[in-house]
Amino acid sequence: MKIKLSCTDNMVPGKTLTEKGHKLRELGYDGMAIFCDYPDWKDEYLDEMLQLKAKTGIQPCEFVFTGPIYGHLMDKDPKIQRDTIELYKRSIAVANQLGAITEMEYEYRTQDPLPLFNPYQTMPEDEQKVFVDIINELGATVQDGAYMLVESCNRYETRYLTRLGDCAAMLEKADPKCTKNMGLICDFFHVAIEEDNIEQAILDSGKWIRHVHLGDSNRLAPGYGHTDWKSAFKALNQIGFSGYMNLECGLPGDRLTTLAETAKFLRGIAGEIA
Repeated sequence: MKIKLSCTDNMVPGKTLTEKGHKLRELGYDGMAIFCDYPDWKDEYLDEMLQLKAKTGIQPCEFVFTGPIYGHLMDKDPKIQRDTIELYKRSIAVANQLGAITEMEYEYRTQDPLPLFNPYQTMPEDEQKVFVDIINELGATVQDGAYMLVESCNRYETRYLTRLGDCAAMLEKADPKCTKNMGLICDFFHVAIEEDNIEQAILDSGKWIRHVHLGDSNRLAPGYGHTDWKSAFKALNQIGFSGYMNLECGLPGDRLTTLAETAKFLRGIAGEIA
């Protein structure tokens, strides 16, 4: 099984994306996910991203604007919700130029109270309609070569859409003309919490999965928790997954050493799968 490994930019030592890209290439990576706080954005950052592949061999495969309103797509305050939608559209605009993916969630914030004994809540019909409308609005702005992907998050960070199948159901309800450049992110930290059978969840939602976030069950680098990576990779191989697998996790010990060891670990598992 051939894989394309990526790493989130803030996990890599270095002052610039170009410097980080050179280090990632030396460590055996193919791509980089870039997260930028919108108030800090400068136009020259895009110029550097557009030149990253030519200068370093590293593809900017994922781009996300962050900030205080990120994760508030379903906020009850209409102004906050509209501002959040516009923030996500700005991420899409950058992703369109990079040929990268960007992402959306029902919400992304600490739940209060924590849903310790009521984890799988069903989104009310009226909220489903609102969320599907947002999918259609955002999806209509994504150009060929880029993707807007829905990410299932764990119960401690979102009330609804905690499983891959929940998110796939929302995409199925949306306008197919708006979802042709949309899909799902399979984030292994989240699915380790929420899915009762990770392999089956991947197989069931496989037609939509375009991108992977790599983090073990404890949100450390793969191999530091109890996720069955061989089983997970077999499922991804079975659905014909060909996107990037991006590290989005903590790195124990020296970061460069752990990044090198993690790349070797993951490529070793992939090499065992026909």
